[in-house]
Amino acid sequence: MDEERQATFGPDGELETEAPEATGTNDFGEETGADETDGGFNRYAVVSLLQKAIRRGDEEVAAWCAWELARSGFGWNLWDRLQTFVVEDLAADTRAPSLVARYEELAERWDMDSRRGQMAAVQAALAVARARSAREGANAVNAFHAVAKRRAEARERGEEPTHTFPVTAADLSADGEYDVALDGHTGEGARLNRGSPFFRIHGARVGPEGETDVSARWKRLFLALDEYDYTDERVAHALSAVDPADRWSEPSFDDG
Repeated sequence: MDEERQATFGPDGELETEAPEATGTNDFGEETGADETDGGFNRYAVVSLLQKAIRRGDEEVAAWCAWELARSGFGWNLWDRLQTFVVEDLAADTRAPSLVARYEELAERWDMDSRRGQMAAVQAALAVARARSAREGANAVNAFHAVAKRRAEARERGEEPTHTFPVTAADLSADGEYDVALDGHTGEGARLNRGSPFFRIHGARVGPEGETDVSARWKRLFLALDEYDYTDERVAHALSAVDPADRWSEPSFDDG
């Protein structure tokens, strides 16, 4: 427990200077049952509510759930589930996963059910609840698995599948839509003699914003000093931003 803790007011309004020790009883002095929190709730229900609160952006409910689990000795369950929630329920561009990991480190350092451990738990829950909710990863995995099953079933029946992946075998072949992926890092690209120049001019392009000014300057310098000779046209293309309306089309340069 915390050795140095600020004085706080308890639920009865009395000044508290010591964090309450775990007693095996709930807030009402009754012996806690299996998987029961100090408030008298089932921990599985609280965990489920926490996830729903995060999905719906309800910060207060998420904070309470985290505190209830942490103070009840279920911090291990809380942190395990929060790590799952940041994968299942948040958009991929959020900082919440790294914040949760850091708050968990602090909670473990201070003891998960200590006052400071409880604060770390609440902070982590708030960070996740405030992040943009989106079940991108879960929905993508579910959708791709469903398509894979349908494709296999259609093949077994000798029929064309009703649904396909966003990439087909024809797409990922020479002269297909994703032809640029077949550079020297792949067997097909090596067979096509697509060496380093092909990658530097075609495969290393970024978008839709394009390279930063300093990155473009460094790449231009590298291409100028490279062992291969590049025309001005090729250098300009290598530095050009990928068109978001046409991400995969590439001009036909003889890059070797």
